[in-house]
Amino acid sequence: MGRGRQKAKHTKIARELKSFSPDVNYDALERELTGHAHDESYADEAAKWAEYADEYKAADEPKRA
Repeated sequence: MGRGRQKAKHTKIARELKSFSPDVNYDALERELTGHAHDESYADEAAKWAEYADEYKAADEPKRA
């Protein structure tokens, strides 16, 4: 495809996208962007991962006789 045809096609697509207005659920979008309430606090989450890391760290350490 020549540069002229390619540019015309891109211009046509850009024009279509500019005038395209999909149905947007703004309430769902707001919930997604603001985050949702978490049942666990950050400290609980960090403690859970610390236990997980300690478990695997102990498994990786060589056994001493």
